Amino acid sequence: MVKAKRAGRLTLLGKSEAKLPASPTEARLETFPNPAHRNYRIHFETDDFTSVCPVTDQPDFARIDIDYVPNRLCVESKSLKFYLASYRNERAFNEAVTNRILDDFVKACAPREAIVTAQFSARGGIALTVRAEYPNNQAGAGNER
Repeated sequence: MVKAKRAGRLTLLGKSEAKLPASPTEARLETFPNPAHRNYRIHFETDDFTSVCPVTDQPDFARIDIDYVPNRLCVESKSLKFYLASYRNERAFNEAVTNRILDDFVKACAPREAIVTAQFSARGGIALTVRAEYPNNQAGAGNER
C-alpha cells in the first residue's frame, strides 16, 4: 500500500493533457521507489534531443544515453522524456548540457552510479561526444585549471 501511495506522486504518467516544460528549470524528473534490492542497471536512450548553440543560435542534435544503477529511487521515463524535451530552446554548450543532465538526474534519484553520454551530430564536419559520470572517480577529479 505504501508503494501505491508513493506512485501517486507521479504527475505525468497516464496524463495525456500534460504540457512540455519550457525549460529544464521548469521540468521535474519524477521518481518511484526502487522495486529491487540488488544492483542492476537501467538504460535510457533517445535520438530525439535538441538544444541550441549559445553562440550561433543553431540547433544541436544529439543521441542521449543514460545508464544508472538505482539506489532507493528510479526515474520515471515519461518525466525524463519531458525533461529532455525541455532543452529544445535551451542555449548552452554541449559540454554544459551533458553535465547539467547528469547533475539534475543525480539530484532527482541519488543513484549508486550514473553515466550520461551525449553524441552530438556533426556540424562543420566534426561530431562531439560528451560523457559525464557519477560518482566522479577519475584521477585528478575536482582539480581546477
